[in-house]
Amino acid sequence: MPGTLYLVATPIGNLQDISYRAVDVLKSVSVIACEDTRHTRKLLNHLDIKTRLISYHEHNEAERAEELVGRLRQDSVAVVSDAGTPGIADPGFRLVQRAIEAKIPVVSIPGPVAFVSALVASGLPTDSIFFGGFLPSKKNDRRKTLAEIAHIPATLAFYESPRRIAAALADCLEILGDRRAVVAREITKLHEDYHRDTLSTLASEFSSATCKGEVVLLIDRIRDAGTSAEEGLLLTDRLAAIEAEGVDHKSALKRVAKEFGISKSEAYRIVQAERRGNP
Repeated sequence: MPGTLYLVATPIGNLQDISYRAVDVLKSVSVIACEDTRHTRKLLNHLDIKTRLISYHEHNEAERAEELVGRLRQDSVAVVSDAGTPGIADPGFRLVQRAIEAKIPVVSIPGPVAFVSALVASGLPTDSIFFGGFLPSKKNDRRKTLAEIAHIPATLAFYESPRRIAAALADCLEILGDRRAVVAREITKLHEDYHRDTLSTLASEFSSATCKGEVVLLIDRIRDAGTSAEEGLLLTDRLAAIEAEGVDHKSALKRVAKEFGISKSEAYRIVQAERRGNP
């Protein structure tokens, strides 16, 4: 009889966030697959759990998945990430796929997810959410990704490196327009804090600030701008006024997009629709 694959969420900071059920599962399985055995061993020592650990991370995920599926044909296995829920911006998907193909039961043991914890305390809408994982580290790739998701009618959530948050905020402002946003740091930890403001203010703040710790970046959805003739007229009138100041069309379009809290491409679409008489 096959075992069960357990995906066990672990604390993202505060060790008290581990669930009773998670502890029971980690004690009962034959092996725990984890990203960093040294990191997970600290958690297990805190919980007085002696279960064997093996490494399972992005660099050995493919071969380790096959090995774990073989073990799962007889024993139960737990997968944990360094923090939070396995499979959310961490390894896990490939093993789950293989286990399902092998008709091995897969059970999720719920617990902390950093972007969810940050979102519910952010003050931004929670009715519809788009989670984009980590934004690309390269500027052009990051800007392309942002342009692709600019019109999604949901609060946007990303993980970001403290070293790249300033560049990411600058690109978000440029591509998405000046929306409400939140930079959440060190969720559940001693120095947890939230910076709630517009992208322009946050970009300015973090351009010179030293950022430390894990970061969640949350951005409000695109405003429903230009959906009526009146709104389209307001935008095109404002564009004309800026151009009348001697500003070239490209720069004027960029400026009006920021003022209306929309992307440059959306501002262009609205202007073209208004000029065609079809807002």
